[in-house]
Amino acid sequence: MNAIFTTPPRLFDVTALFPQLAPLARTATRLHPRPGSPTVHDSSVGGPLLWPADEPWPHCVEPHDSEAADEMHSPDEIRILRRIHAAAAERRLRDPQAPAITPEEREIEQRLREGHPWFDGPIPMIPVAQLYARDVPLPASPPGADLLQVLWCPCDHEEFAHPRTALFWRSSASVTDVLEAPPEPPVIQFDWYLPEPCLLAPEQITEYPSPLELSKELQQQLGDVNLWETAGFAWDSTGALDPQEFYFRNLCHAPGWKTGGWTRWGLTDPMPRPCPECGTETTPLLTIASSEWNSGSKSWMPDEERTSPTPLLIGTPPSNFTLLDIAGAYSLQLHVCPASPEHPHIELVQ
Repeated sequence: MNAIFTTPPRLFDVTALFPQLAPLARTATRLHPRPGSPTVHDSSVGGPLLWPADEPWPHCVEPHDSEAADEMHSPDEIRILRRIHAAAAERRLRDPQAPAITPEEREIEQRLREGHPWFDGPIPMIPVAQLYARDVPLPASPPGADLLQVLWCPCDHEEFAHPRTALFWRSSASVTDVLEAPPEPPVIQFDWYLPEPCLLAPEQITEYPSPLELSKELQQQLGDVNLWETAGFAWDSTGALDPQEFYFRNLCHAPGWKTGGWTRWGLTDPMPRPCPECGTETTPLLTIASSEWNSGSKSWMPDEERTSPTPLLIGTPPSNFTLLDIAGAYSLQLHVCPASPEHPHIELVQ
């Protein structure tokens, strides 16, 4: 939690040109996960949880999708493969003529790449995120809770091509005896469902709604080239095809891991997200992202990363520090009921 990452000021003050957006502003907290060695007392992605020793560890008992079962590995095997890749990348950085893989590494990799047969039965869930309220604002948290723990099943499900998540709210002070050795799943369907342990560097920013959530009138104004030209801002110099795309990429909401803020629509049009229990419209809680930015959203890259980039393994997608992939480079957004966070939450891939 010692690192600091600073999102650059937006390229344009959009509320100066469109004051209707000002009352729609929301605060989001970018988590900025970066590889580290978190403990149970840290806010983290993929780190150990402050889990009570006397509380059963959650297991997934739902049917799983057995497609690509031959790619399944144990968590330890995935960690070994990652260490091999990291060692190879470091070796090549020191000496570009060094072998990309040693005979010993090749033998291990070939053996592990054989995978495991499909596993039927309850699967222990794995930690995805642990967020302390002292570090990260937690929208709609229940009274007395200062800790959110997110776990997921590391296998696809027949109706969802992404892991199913479980949320646990608790008071950290109530946990006196911590579970020392949580169970791990015997297999993980895809290696990109095992988060790389990361520490966080939370940063609050301001977000605005997706253009798809704005009124038709405001959408038309956002797309009016003449208004932007009058304001003197060359949006077309940013690589965007039109002003609405520029707004979507650079002004309305940040990519990457975050809490709060606005929903990042794009894969689908906006849709109602009522609480399954009481019908109250749910609110964004946590975004689990495949990357922190991409080629179309580099304006969100922190200032510190521009001058001293965090090292990435060769072959790793740029800015994918957690090594996760959601449905092919999308994000998994978790929404909770503001009336009662204990109600079932909603999962949304966008």
